[in-house]
Amino acid sequence: MNKNTNDLPVLGWREWLALPDLGIEHIKAKVDTGARTSALHAFLVTPFQRDGSEWVRFNIHPWQRNSRDVVECEAAVKDRRIVTDSGGHKESRYVIETTIALGNKGWSAELTLTDRDTMQFRMLLGRTSLEDHFLVNPAASYRVGKKPRKHKTRGHVARD
Repeated sequence: MNKNTNDLPVLGWREWLALPDLGIEHIKAKVDTGARTSALHAFLVTPFQRDGSEWVRFNIHPWQRNSRDVVECEAAVKDRRIVTDSGGHKESRYVIETTIALGNKGWSAELTLTDRDTMQFRMLLGRTSLEDHFLVNPAASYRVGKKPRKHKTRGHVARD
């Protein structure tokens, strides 16, 4: 744990960030210190093998209230865990590790994959992803992450 928290940048309760390894340039995340692990919206989650390792292919709707734009992603599976959501429901989720880019920082973090299509935010940024990187001001919004210049829909985006 970082001993000198005075040097850490301060996030608001929601921020724009990027997941460059997954081809996601902008996604609005709820900064959720009540959630231990970060969660990413994913659907059509399909496991497969690559070079003897377990991988997962999944789609994501990166924009809130937009189910038309789709980004197809692939990532190595780090783990599978039983996660209890805020409503007390248990779910088995794939866990991936990927780069999070927020402000001028980039770091590797674990994300669980779950269907968040009915939720307000497509991503939750949990406390283990924040530790040693940021402090949180729950009264502020968008302190570090930059909003896209123009929120445009891009149609279907497929990655090879």
